[in-house]
Amino acid sequence: MSSVPVAVVTGSNKGIGFAIVRALCKQFPGDVYLTARDPGRGQEAVSKLQEEGLRALFHQLDIDDLQSIRALRDFLKEKYGGLNVLVNNAGIAFKEVHDTTPFAVQAEVTLKTNFFGTRNVCTELLPLVKPYGKVVNVSSMVSSSALGGCSRELQQKFRSDTITEDELVELMTKFVEDTKKGVHEKEGWPNTAYGVSKIGVTVLSRIQARMLNEKRKGDHILLNACCPGWVRTDMAGPKATKSPDEGAETPVYLALLPSDADGPHGQFLSNKTVRTW
Repeated sequence: MSSVPVAVVTGSNKGIGFAIVRALCKQFPGDVYLTARDPGRGQEAVSKLQEEGLRALFHQLDIDDLQSIRALRDFLKEKYGGLNVLVNNAGIAFKEVHDTTPFAVQAEVTLKTNFFGTRNVCTELLPLVKPYGKVVNVSSMVSSSALGGCSRELQQKFRSDTITEDELVELMTKFVEDTKKGVHEKEGWPNTAYGVSKIGVTVLSRIQARMLNEKRKGDHILLNACCPGWVRTDMAGPKATKSPDEGAETPVYLALLPSDADGPHGQFLSNKTVRTW
């Protein structure tokens, strides 16, 4: 079993994920795993970094596929005895204004990956995170604006310091069901599937940090959610203000917090700054 520290970035063959891997290759003192659904694209991305003189390793990961997540879990357990840094970056977005896909379908597909897929990765991999490890869940400022678009009752639930993971899952499931019935607005939801999926990621991060405090207090693991900003990627388009490398700055800052840091933890950050939730 290798004693080398190990970092994993989900959804990292392009865009912000790729930029996060690039930065970690330069700054993280251990093995960095680039993951992608498609092994061909993943290997291609690893080769691109090799041309820059950087060494990343590849492991297949489709966060929509529990078997794929568990295969990565078993690999990390066997080879490294755990994990030091996990960056949950994988996500999808419909072009909400221009996309003609029915909203209920957008809601189901977006939440399946962005919330439920990310949660499955956490369920399988968080127990592997070693003492002084770092977990970064890539959310979005859209989660804040979407929160503002929720009914007062929903806002209270999503801001609660005692909401459980089961309750959050119930709310995320209800959103999808409400869109199918065409009653989501009446039920107090905003008109953004991506925004709701990222509310889920931000709130999940708050819950997970609380659980780490309760169950693994002495392990000094820091877990946070962050917004990379508006980044020029396939997802956000060419008009966005930040380059992928600039978008990677906050996730990388959180992934590389020094081992004696006691925070941030359970927070939502953008531009390396804690934001009010």
